[in-house]
Amino acid sequence: MMEIRFHGRGGQGAVTAARLLAEAAFLEGKYSQAFPFFGAERRGAPVVAFARIDDKPIRIRTQIYEPNHVVVLDSLLPQTVDVTSGLKRDGLVVLNSSAVCKQLEGFKVAFVDATSIAMETIGVPIANTAMLGAITRATGVVKLDSTVEVVKKRFKGPAAEKNAAAVKKAYEQTVIP
Repeated sequence: MMEIRFHGRGGQGAVTAARLLAEAAFLEGKYSQAFPFFGAERRGAPVVAFARIDDKPIRIRTQIYEPNHVVVLDSLLPQTVDVTSGLKRDGLVVLNSSAVCKQLEGFKVAFVDATSIAMETIGVPIANTAMLGAITRATGVVKLDSTVEVVKKRFKGPAAEKNAAAVKKAYEQTVIP
């Protein structure tokens, strides 16, 4: 089973990103689940969301304490939140940043400047769909086509094409060690 934990701030789309990743896996015939965990429910507060993907039914319904991978939508979060807590030994951190931050030294980190990509493609600094492109590229847990398809279903009109473009651009620009 692949378990992925998303860290972000309220309003950044971490919950939506986890859900879309699970939907992409479902499109590929896999079993999946996605769910959030909220502390103080306010814009800007740290938020955690989870996604599980497997080839067989998923019976567990708890938070993910030992993820295979971690997705960090806000590069400042590692300064205040232990985003690597429980990360499996061969796990990967997928970071929204143009470089690896000091707090993540010693971990395998793939990174992409998803905020800049979101500004270029969507026009707003909400990087969740760009980070979907990054996690898709860095882990191969789902195919790019599946990710693009669920993004186009989630968003309507021009927003669908803009968010799909963010996914594709981040997929191409993700730096993997």
